[in-house]
Amino acid sequence: MKKSFLPLATLVTITIAAILTVLQQYNIISLSADLLMAVRWAGIGVLLMYGVQKRSLTTWILISMVLGAEIGYDFPSFATNLNVLSKVFLKMIKTIIAPLIFATLVVGIAGHSNLKQVGSMGWKAIVYFEIVTTLALFIGLAAINISKAGEGISMNLAEVNDEIAPVAKQSASDIILHVFPENVAKSIAEGQVLQIVVFSVLFAIGLAMVTEKKRKPMLDFCESLSETMFKFTNIIMYFAPVGVGAAIAYTVGHMGLGILVNLFQLLATLYVALIAFVLLVLLPVALIARVPIKRFLQAISGPVSIAFATTSSEAALPRAMEEMEKLGVPRKIVAFVMPTGYSFNLDGTTLYLALASVFVAQAAGIPLSWEQQLVMVFTLMLTSKGVAGVPRASLVILLGTVASFDLPVWPVFAILGIDELMDMARTSVNVTGNCLATAVVARWEGEFNPTPEIGLVDTTNPELAVETPATEEREAELV
Repeated sequence: MKKSFLPLATLVTITIAAILTVLQQYNIISLSADLLMAVRWAGIGVLLMYGVQKRSLTTWILISMVLGAEIGYDFPSFATNLNVLSKVFLKMIKTIIAPLIFATLVVGIAGHSNLKQVGSMGWKAIVYFEIVTTLALFIGLAAINISKAGEGISMNLAEVNDEIAPVAKQSASDIILHVFPENVAKSIAEGQVLQIVVFSVLFAIGLAMVTEKKRKPMLDFCESLSETMFKFTNIIMYFAPVGVGAAIAYTVGHMGLGILVNLFQLLATLYVALIAFVLLVLLPVALIARVPIKRFLQAISGPVSIAFATTSSEAALPRAMEEMEKLGVPRKIVAFVMPTGYSFNLDGTTLYLALASVFVAQAAGIPLSWEQQLVMVFTLMLTSKGVAGVPRASLVILLGTVASFDLPVWPVFAILGIDELMDMARTSVNVTGNCLATAVVARWEGEFNPTPEIGLVDTTNPELAVETPATEEREAELV
């Protein structure tokens, strides 16, 4: 089969399989289950052939998502046992986060000894974060008030689930104290990204204030650690298709598709609101900052697909940092803005929390004024800082805040049924927003230099092959 024919053949077979499955689901046609399964697996077979020809990590991640969904649909009992593979992938990724954040922040801040620029980047990033997250908040509020997805929800959907533990109420002082680490080892063990960032920034500032003789050994160590962790990331990424496919298989096999009938309106509201946010906020910001859209989309495709499947922004962080550096954002800016954005720039999570909190009130039949809605969602926005790396942590934050405002918790347990699908979308937007933030701050600082596109040079002709610094750290290829 010709390579040029494979994309079309893949699209046709997958489309036919999907259409036949949907028609059978709604009893429009009558085909045997075995025949439908054979058609779907034939489509996946062609998709696998395309992956072998394409030989790229991103392609295999996307293929594994389709394969995982099919396994979860056809063999749910087996698929639920695959959750261990996705957990293995997440555990390996989490080993990267703390040393990577520490090393890159220290090199980015102390390596240039320009504390004035760090302060400049800091206030610009915070201003950008708060403006964008506030816009996300209002879009979420508008979406849920227009769709009224929570009205008419039956309490029978509220099934207590032990996956959500009770959350204690947090005061303003508790939230502030949570930002600062008491023991950096404890912060690393618990995956407290914001605390790790605070420690790393203070450590880097202290290192920048010592003499060159004493600063250089630590800088050399951190620079070597940073490069090593990026290479370590490339090794782990070989396992990404397995981990991602297992995560999707578990989601479909564990949850099934039936509950979407009852909560589809809420799910659709979130997806429409997130799409509106991307088109009405992120796209104009990218155009204003003169970010090359095509190159940017190519750069974030891998990190976003990982975030979508694993529902963890943390899992996509190392790859996202690497890709934005390839795009032309200086490492010192990526190292500062990206981890900080994971605590302060949770666009998708903020939008979701605004939408879900009002949904709870609607489901419970409790009317809320605009003032009450704003107070509640701003509280949620503050309490959600630093939770980007934990899958479904937003649901825990939502449960605790709902209890603080004397709203019933059973609608939150109703949301649990589709939270995994909602988490995929909001986490993807979190990653996209933080990647864009690095480019915007770099442009604001006058240091954004987009690199030429990779892969468009005819490497068969030695005279046309040109090596660039970006190719040195190029994405690891599969197969």
